[in-house]
Amino acid sequence: MKFTTTLLASSAIVGAGTLAFADAHGNMAKEMTLVSWGGAYQSSQDKAYVQPYLGMNSDVSAVWDESSAEAVAKLRAMNEAGNVTWDLVDVVAADAIRLCDEGLAMEIDADEVLAAAPDGTPASEDFGDLLVSDCFIPQIVYSTTFGYRTDMVGDTPPTKICDVFDLEAYPGKRALEKRPINNMEWALLCDGVEKADVYDVLATPEGQEKALAKLGTIKDSVIWWSAGADTPQLLADGEIVMGSTYNGRLFSVIEEQKQPVAMLWDAQVFDLDGWIIPAGLPADRLARVMDFVKFATDTQRLADQSQYISYGPARLSSAPMVGKHADLGIDMAPHMPTDPKNAENTFLYNYEFWADYRDDIDAKFQAWLAQ
Repeated sequence: MKFTTTLLASSAIVGAGTLAFADAHGNMAKEMTLVSWGGAYQSSQDKAYVQPYLGMNSDVSAVWDESSAEAVAKLRAMNEAGNVTWDLVDVVAADAIRLCDEGLAMEIDADEVLAAAPDGTPASEDFGDLLVSDCFIPQIVYSTTFGYRTDMVGDTPPTKICDVFDLEAYPGKRALEKRPINNMEWALLCDGVEKADVYDVLATPEGQEKALAKLGTIKDSVIWWSAGADTPQLLADGEIVMGSTYNGRLFSVIEEQKQPVAMLWDAQVFDLDGWIIPAGLPADRLARVMDFVKFATDTQRLADQSQYISYGPARLSSAPMVGKHADLGIDMAPHMPTDPKNAENTFLYNYEFWADYRDDIDAKFQAWLAQ
């Protein structure tokens, strides 16, 4: 009954707007628990829209939980226990699809819930194809790509993704994430599979073995990472010659820390990150979240976020407003994964594929790692 009531409440807020919903069902909650990833990204969220929102609502407080990497498992457990303690959760697009399919995230109507662009363009058009799920509210476009030590690659720095697999030209340790996503795609690309065919091949047991075999050619030279901060630290310490991580983390080590590191943008894997609203929230908490998320994802706020981190805003209307870094004073546009020079050869992450195949391929990948 509680779940049904919440769904009805959700419909009321989507159809009538936050203020009408709050008037009909009482005051909005005074506290929010926001879930994100920690580090530079969470800091950019806090500066760009959480603190401004709290400044406008002095009676409201927000608490951060840095559990986004475990969001699917934790929301499953909370739902089973009937005690959802999170109000708004930052997740990658593939996890949003999984949570939506399982009924753990609330479906929304973007044009009813989210702010229109300044020129009146509806949110659904402003976000466009990035609305990959009925439950997903996009915030940023980021990429997973490689950084390399400029002082460890000789006179011919790497320019192609397959240089990662070339131990003769670029000896030394590499860092790769301890999961199959991205690694399997890069391995197939560098084993001769055409970009358009990668996911068709990866859907087969033979294709999965092919990818693991290619990764096996460098396995002994890989340091496997789990946190986005690992590769930048390994690069800064000179423990690896190259490694993958999120482009915003590499921006930090290059521009903020001034380490001898450069970007390898070739075959960067575009991905999306954004909010989901957990299903089953009480009416007062839901009303508060809807009020906050409309503010936090408007054109100005997403443009503001780019002052603090080199991730592209998800709204088309935000892109022309990307300016200089708030502290460094440098132009941010050339550091975005979506900049034309950086995006000459991108690889588009297939959200639906990984939503369907993640559990099976991850089990096979982890077993391969343990061999």
